[in-house]
Amino acid sequence: FVLFVFFLRIYLIQGYFIVAYGLGIFLLNNFIAFLSPLEDPNDDGPGLPSSAKEGKEFRPFARRLPEFKFWMACTRGAATSLVMTFFSVFDVPVFWPILLMYFGVLFFMTMKRQIAHMYKHKYVPVSFGKHKYKDAGVEHGEYGGGM
Repeated sequence: FVLFVFFLRIYLIQGYFIVAYGLGIFLLNNFIAFLSPLEDPNDDGPGLPSSAKEGKEFRPFARRLPEFKFWMACTRGAATSLVMTFFSVFDVPVFWPILLMYFGVLFFMTMKRQIAHMYKHKYVPVSFGKHKYKDAGVEHGEYGGGM
């Protein structure tokens, strides 16, 4: 809601494009941290645990930025940007199509690198529920399954 109000204000007053660009970079940075794992898989590889922390149960995906903190940071950033639009010192005259093009290129290159990293290390930060197997629970054979 705050983000919608911010962009509505930017559209109506036709200014503060540098604030919007800064907010976009901030949100992109938070999104990348949200998609990234807590521990980087680029380390040396699996080995024997040498401390109690390393000997903990394996967790398949722990985010560098948890979901609640992600939404909280995004809301705080949007609210701060909205407040900044009430002060004329932040209304720096810029040619907004250049900023938009640069942000698009930056977003594309960053997401391309992040998705390549995800494929390389075989982690998916989203879950679509449990897998459904085709013949799960269905017994086949002369005696209804078994050996």
